[in-house]
Amino acid sequence: MEQSKNDIRLGRFISLVLRHDPSAAGIILDANGWSEVDELLSGMNARGHKIDMETLERIVRENNKSRYSFNDNHTKIRANQGHSIDVDVGIKQCDPPPVLYHGTAARFLDSIKKQGITRQQRHHVHLSADIDTATAVGKRHGKPVVLQIDALAMSKDGYKFFLSKNGVWLCEQVPWKYIMIKN
Repeated sequence: MEQSKNDIRLGRFISLVLRHDPSAAGIILDANGWSEVDELLSGMNARGHKIDMETLERIVRENNKSRYSFNDNHTKIRANQGHSIDVDVGIKQCDPPPVLYHGTAARFLDSIKKQGITRQQRHHVHLSADIDTATAVGKRHGKPVVLQIDALAMSKDGYKFFLSKNGVWLCEQVPWKYIMIKN
């Protein structure tokens, strides 16, 4: 289902609040990244981002990246991953598939060849299990390039991988020696 422009705008603000800057809505996240839903709704409305519970539930349900989660009784909400703030969302270490992918823009290739893929301001590097998702991520940043990651070799060499609730693979870094340009 296609999200409305208003839901997309609200979703971006929710992402900012739950992943990077809770103070933008005047809220505080707990140590595990949870916000009280009532506080989030009140904070957003007070800052001109008109939203109600029905709209929030729709945004969470229809988000194409499954970016957010409610607790069982929908009184709390959090982002599943992608934080630049210090929270513990309880991701578990997992053995990765043999190959993972990373979408980026062509303009970043020189830096990646020198430094590998780094987490920048986030807690982890984000990887996907399929080329289509990596391509879509790369398109957000410019001319897309898909990098193929030898996750099996990385794992054998001691690198740890985690799988978020929404299917995004996470690791702390990807050195260049494990990367092959796919396109």
